[in-house]
Amino acid sequence: MNNNDKSAFIAIIGRPNVGKSSILNKLLGQKIAIVSHKPQTTRTRIMGVLTQDETQLVFIDTPGIHKPKTALGKYMVKSVKESVAGVDAVMLVAECDKAPGDSELELIERVKALEIPIVLVLNKIDTLKTKEAIIEIIAAYSNICDFTAVVPVSAKTGDGLDSLKDELKALAAEGGHFFDDDTLTDQPERVLVAEIIREKLLRLLDKEIPHGTAVFVERMKTRQDGEIIDIDATIYCERESHKGIIIGKGGSMLKKVGTYARQDIEGFFDCRANLRLWVKVKEDWRNRENILRSLGFDDNDFQ
Repeated sequence: MNNNDKSAFIAIIGRPNVGKSSILNKLLGQKIAIVSHKPQTTRTRIMGVLTQDETQLVFIDTPGIHKPKTALGKYMVKSVKESVAGVDAVMLVAECDKAPGDSELELIERVKALEIPIVLVLNKIDTLKTKEAIIEIIAAYSNICDFTAVVPVSAKTGDGLDSLKDELKALAAEGGHFFDDDTLTDQPERVLVAEIIREKLLRLLDKEIPHGTAVFVERMKTRQDGEIIDIDATIYCERESHKGIIIGKGGSMLKKVGTYARQDIEGFFDCRANLRLWVKVKEDWRNRENILRSLGFDDNDFQ
């Protein structure tokens, strides 16, 4: 261990669909959190690790805060609250053209009570027609909280992310690194593969169907030559009619999901992937705790 090694644990919080996962992926230079235009994409806490020279930043990406309607929703909200506890700093992501709302006010009050640094990240500056608009938003937020830094960024173009990285590095404290320097995430490989598949469902399917789906990787094994990974995964949905839509006419939609997912899997693992997908119906699985447990959610997450 280098005596100058520093680290910081940083929770990324914010409303659904403000770009938290996109910013995390951009900071890491690699996709580890799934992204879609639909809200509440992230269901679990995804940990990403960025190590540059002596500084290691450990990011905890959280689901967007929302009013829970299902047992799964309760888990998502609970994971946000737990992620904020025990970190060194918080990165609050909001949209650069929207004044703070109830969700932001609740999050800010919760973090202020912890007395830790809060970095406000105003995302989507690429959508602004004039810079004057963001000045009002910054003022509105500054009246609520004395932020450690306010950084306007664009997760889409990458603008402002170097400045954000510098602000976050300044929060790191001496005490060594918690992960090997080449670590990218703490997520098991099967979880990453399942999330990649679920991202394609979110991108390709409409309305409620994607949120009524879950993916479970039944088998994942690298062949002896190390050049091909064999993956068997099951997509669970809530209704028989949804199953037909996911499969598509003549299997066309399922094939498209598999093709796009395989491309990302091969890019991530740097080898060929033989991906086989099945679709099964489990009615109302989002409210059935036994099914949620089988998909990897913890008993304590529903209390």
